[in-house]
Amino acid sequence: MASQKKSSQPANKTSAYEEHEEEQCCADTSCEKNEKQEPSSPKQGDFSDPVYKEIAIENGAINRMNRDELCAKCAELKLDTRGVKDVLKKRLKSYYKRQKLMHSAAANGNSAVYFDYICVVDYEATCEENNPPDYLHEIIEFPMVLIDTHTLEIVDSFQEYVKPVLNPQLSEFCVKLTGITQKVVDEAETFHQVLKRAVSWLQEKELGTKYTYTFLTDGSWDMGKFLHTQCKLSCIRFPPFARKWINIRKSYGNFYKVPRTQTKLICMLENLGMQYDGRPHCGLDDSHNIARIAIHMLKDGCQLRVNECLHSGEPRSVPISAPIEGAPAPQNPKKRN
Repeated sequence: MASQKKSSQPANKTSAYEEHEEEQCCADTSCEKNEKQEPSSPKQGDFSDPVYKEIAIENGAINRMNRDELCAKCAELKLDTRGVKDVLKKRLKSYYKRQKLMHSAAANGNSAVYFDYICVVDYEATCEENNPPDYLHEIIEFPMVLIDTHTLEIVDSFQEYVKPVLNPQLSEFCVKLTGITQKVVDEAETFHQVLKRAVSWLQEKELGTKYTYTFLTDGSWDMGKFLHTQCKLSCIRFPPFARKWINIRKSYGNFYKVPRTQTKLICMLENLGMQYDGRPHCGLDDSHNIARIAIHMLKDGCQLRVNECLHSGEPRSVPISAPIEGAPAPQNPKKRN
């Protein structure tokens, strides 16, 4: 989800949506699903091992470096030298930790990644310049960008436009914000048909069968609000494969230790030394840029894991102690009873 996209107010269009989103993202409540809870998974190793003292000493030395010294050390190790000071520090710490654990019994065979693929989703939806409180947003662009977590590359993408039914006429504000014209949505299929094609695309990749995967979004709204609302409007059940996801804002803030004010899309890109590529608020371009951030985080040593889920129609946090599970194999949408 783009930094200004999920709102529909001009000058303050980020406020209502993003304040609500940040409240949801930072909620302390967790998925109240009757799952067997396991202690920290995977096993974290014996922290009495001397290697952890070595890591702590290395971290202390990194903390004392200024930005020029951090850049020089990254260059010496052939690491990416882009990013703000906190990003460079985290990159170096992660590098040294991986190197030291690689040759230590304390590593316990921890996997570098939890999923074979990560599917980035960033919907675009109908909106007005001043949305009434009960305004129902309909998805008008359904994009997906697929990341191979082993090669750390974007390997494929999917994009379909969707015909809105409840409010078939796009507002002038919506057209200007998203770049999606009335002609485009008039010629598009309904959400039910587009979702079926999205499922087919995921199935062709053998996701959930041969390969493990999960979804990743920029905030809570894509799955927790837009997809949930759209499924109700289309009289179909919420797809089980989309019930859990990675909220990259949470992951980014926790990994780089930055406040949530620095976890908006443009800010994350800039802090990593990158610029936005494409047209802001184009769902496919937003998804592509979110994927770039995710790849950068994986390269820096972040183990992206599911941290949110849908419970009783609301996004909830997934505790770190929850079992690590990929999304189930995608199935065609089913009608509501």
